[in-house]
Amino acid sequence: MKKYIGEILLFITAIIWGSGYIGMAIGLEHLTVFQIMAGRFIVASILLTLIFWKKLKLISKSVLWKGAILGGILFTAFTVQTMGLVYTTPSKNAFLTAINVIIVPVIAYIIYKRKFDRFEILAAVLAVVGIGFLSLQGSMTINVGDFLSVLSAIGFAFDIFYTNVFVKTEDALALTIVQLLTASILSISAAILLGEVPTTISTVEISVIFYLGVFCTTIAYVCQNIGMQYANPTKSALLLSTEALFGTIFSVMILHEILTGRMIIGGILILVAILVAELKPRFRHQKSLEGKVHGQ
Repeated sequence: MKKYIGEILLFITAIIWGSGYIGMAIGLEHLTVFQIMAGRFIVASILLTLIFWKKLKLISKSVLWKGAILGGILFTAFTVQTMGLVYTTPSKNAFLTAINVIIVPVIAYIIYKRKFDRFEILAAVLAVVGIGFLSLQGSMTINVGDFLSVLSAIGFAFDIFYTNVFVKTEDALALTIVQLLTASILSISAAILLGEVPTTISTVEISVIFYLGVFCTTIAYVCQNIGMQYANPTKSALLLSTEALFGTIFSVMILHEILTGRMIIGGILILVAILVAELKPRFRHQKSLEGKVHGQ
């Protein structure tokens, strides 16, 4: 039961993150990269600390250094992703960021020598192809924004992988508090060093920062870090990759984009990829039963 609760929480995270691309695109029309990041992480840190203040007593030295590592990775990944969004389209940014689906099992192989599962490979390939159909439009050439988006995918893959590792032994909420506080400090420092501290702020800017901070950061990362306590790294990446699907849905609903045949095909492929990963244990169980039957 806990496994399904974890997967539902990751699915909720994907839905919220899908809406985040629209929020960031609107925010970049009014604010700089580090202003957006500092704003969202400050809001998230304050909110999380106020709601889960009892978790502060669980912040040990172990939680502190692990949370700091995750915060540094998160800051780096969001920096290059948001910078990439300045130079490329939200759809290409979503696709290229979502290739962390393939990168996560590669990291697991390099660090822990964990062998690739054929179902994981099939599901990852289907998910990436699906996101490609869903998100890529026009030219397939790589520009600066696309390159930054690929770098952010590597960063988010490390974030997914190490979050999955750390929450197995540490309290997920205590870890998230330290992670977001670290990202806040780094973002504020960057904004100050670059002379980007705002003197005034508009209603639109407040609304964007509030939405990104409360929903796309606080709620999303609480759901992600708790959900990852019960799901393996590759399945976590697959579920989170559906943010591209939800990003398209929100674009159609809010920005009134036209739903094309490519988008429909992409959505179907992503859902099939998740089903392949989800039904993997059943495939193995059925194969085991067939083997026993044939052996009798």
